Amino acid sequence: MEKKATHNPSQLQRGLKTRHLTMISLGGTIGTGLFLASGGAIHNAGPGGALLAYAVIGLMVYFLMTGLAEMAAYMPVSGSFRVYATKFVDPSFGFALGWNYWYNWAITVAAELAAVVLIMKFWFPDSPSLLWSAICLVIMFGINYMSVKGFGETEYWFSLIKVVTVIVFLITGVLMILGIMGGEAIGFKNFTVDDAPFNGGFMTILGIFMAAGFSFQGTELLGVAAGESENPRQSIPKAIRSVFWRILLFYILAIFVIGLIIPYNTESLLSSDIAVSPFTLVFEKAGLAFAASVMNAVILSAILSAGNSGMYASTRMLWDLAREGKAPKFLGKLDKRGVPVNALIATSLVGTLAFLTTFFGDGQVYVWLLNASGMSGFIAWIGIAVSHYRFRKAYVAQGRDLNDLPYRAKWFPLGPILAFVICLIVTLGQNYGAFTGESIDWKGALVSYIGLPLFLIIWFIFKVKYKTKLVPLTEVDLEKQDKF
Repeated sequence: MEKKATHNPSQLQRGLKTRHLTMISLGGTIGTGLFLASGGAIHNAGPGGALLAYAVIGLMVYFLMTGLAEMAAYMPVSGSFRVYATKFVDPSFGFALGWNYWYNWAITVAAELAAVVLIMKFWFPDSPSLLWSAICLVIMFGINYMSVKGFGETEYWFSLIKVVTVIVFLITGVLMILGIMGGEAIGFKNFTVDDAPFNGGFMTILGIFMAAGFSFQGTELLGVAAGESENPRQSIPKAIRSVFWRILLFYILAIFVIGLIIPYNTESLLSSDIAVSPFTLVFEKAGLAFAASVMNAVILSAILSAGNSGMYASTRMLWDLAREGKAPKFLGKLDKRGVPVNALIATSLVGTLAFLTTFFGDGQVYVWLLNASGMSGFIAWIGIAVSHYRFRKAYVAQGRDLNDLPYRAKWFPLGPILAFVICLIVTLGQNYGAFTGESIDWKGALVSYIGLPLFLIIWFIFKVKYKTKLVPLTEVDLEKQDKF
């Protein structure tokens, strides 16, 4: 008689395959940032400025993800960089990073639910906003309530829809540029119209960095999912190797194609209306009359995917915090299928902030939530860069052989240092415009920067209460067992 596999009630289930990990990371990246926000980036900074901003942020994300992969392949834990920051830097730093990351993705879930309203009103303009946010919240909750394997499978298919869409878009765009589809050859003439390819100077490009950064947020989900992967030592390096090429293909080439086909000074590029999404505009120029409806459906799946991944990441981080006594104990419980249901419910409640659309207007709430979560994502990336730098230094300081690492990030120490500097610049300068006018825009500054003081306050309180210190490199705990 075959013996049934037993389940450890204190541990998450390792049910994610390599293809799940790859698509979870990809699914968290391709979303409204590419389908909608890329148009505004091109309009404000010109096609060259947008390409430069996305390329720099893309390079930074590559360094961050290879560094995270090095740590995650060596020490796969669900707390991911919270655990790494605790072990390799300072327990108070890890505590603040954990809460910051939960807040970041919980708010992002709310932002995606608010975005759903904008999408659904394309088809049903007079419908109540609350209805669509509530329906999608229930769908996201249901997907995350399934086993982790069910979540991974759902995310795989969500992501596949987006990947296919981008590939079709790129093929269509190239055919249009060459004049094979949609009329005469376009060539490079839109790269030289007016002030193109660059518009607005350095400060404008700096402003685009924030939009580009938000677009790429989600790639670090790979580290969070490591604790539930079947074979992290093999699957994580395999998934991370394709990150650079995904960034190049899906973002750089897409923006390049949009910039070639649509003049940067086209006013509709600034609109958040799906009917004039840059993807929709390109498809319509190619003569595809149904483009708006198709892209609407694709973006809806992208929003569900991003919200789905965000709910997964924030739930796991909250569960991990509770498990270590750094959040209320009841949030650290798992059901018999290994799902942290209490943490999932708590995270879903934050998602109800999207219901504010009923009172303050659909687009307004989406912008508020987007800004509030953007800063927190960059703080998490700073934490990854610092943790990776300290991990490698401690590994060498303790006399260990780098060849024994399951995966080794290239360009150390340049990679984490460069990523740290870029993240810091973008974090501090993300809404410089609030301070450069005739009077300071305190409301805009508060919404944009609220994540930074919250992070510093949490870090300071924990540090003072527990009197934590920077862990000496020779005392860093490099044991692979998750003791934190």
